[in-house]
Amino acid sequence: MVVSFGLGVEDLADTRFALSPLHETVVSLRVLREPGLSALHLPWRRSVLGRLDDPGGPDTGLLLSLVSARRTLPDFLTPRPGSFAPTFEEELAVARRTAPGTVRRDLLATHAPDPLPAPLRDAVASPARVRDAVCELLAQYWELAVRPAWPRMRLLLEADMTYRARRLAVGGARLLFADMHPHLRWHDGVLHISDMISRHHVDASGRGLLLVPSVFAHKPAPPLSPDGAPALSYPCRGVATLWSPEPVPDSPALAALLGAPKARLLALLDEPLATVELARRLDVTPSAVSQHLRVLHATGLVARARDGRQVLYRRSPLGDQLLGSRAASGADRVRPPRR
Repeated sequence: MVVSFGLGVEDLADTRFALSPLHETVVSLRVLREPGLSALHLPWRRSVLGRLDDPGGPDTGLLLSLVSARRTLPDFLTPRPGSFAPTFEEELAVARRTAPGTVRRDLLATHAPDPLPAPLRDAVASPARVRDAVCELLAQYWELAVRPAWPRMRLLLEADMTYRARRLAVGGARLLFADMHPHLRWHDGVLHISDMISRHHVDASGRGLLLVPSVFAHKPAPPLSPDGAPALSYPCRGVATLWSPEPVPDSPALAALLGAPKARLLALLDEPLATVELARRLDVTPSAVSQHLRVLHATGLVARARDGRQVLYRRSPLGDQLLGSRAASGADRVRPPRR
């Protein structure tokens, strides 16, 4: 089945991105419930399960019951972000104010055609009480499972938005959606989202389109209800590197010469990377990375080139030599011999 959004010129002009820590928290419950959904997140899942097993942890039975057999989630727990980067507390406050009738409707729609699971059956008679209990548990779960990783996740999400915004600026909507996901297709002013559990069409009618990149999403997902303004969460780029350990320099001597931060940067630059992506991989601020890159560039160890609005850095031949035989041999493999 296909869900589609009709987007006019004004809607494309009003297309924007937003971060949503509450969305990430809620969608991560899918990965917690189904480890086979994404092998990339298994390191995160193992660490979270260890924290949730501690006495006094949140009631995971109620939390996991929010995920239906079809992997859908209640819309009221993923409200439309009101700003570019709302805090988790701001978004949760919006969810806490959801009208009881909407809570009941969303929970029933999420699990339809199946009945509500046992932990949620009180939602029919007492939706406000279930809403409050779920929001309280989500606050505890956020602290244990998502907040410790949120700085790294945010850098990854921001890097994806920078990439997408550049695609939109260079090639319009067609280029923006071209490599976002195989289930997305842009044609004649309509964005088609395939492999959905329902079929409906929503005309933006001047309301624009909100795009929310997600670490834990496994495919693009619009809201379950067609009543709201068009919004789409989608899997962001680079998730495979999110839980990987921090790279180490090739030798203690290199770290002693350059300092550990610059040595780690140099080891990463086998391929062109932007400052934001480097900061995400090293779990530091972009400003800290920029300071080190300035020194590495001034000494000829890295080269840089502008790509649209961002600057990409890559290790220079001199940097390859300094890094050692591994980098040099790798370079030799990709460079054809001169005749």
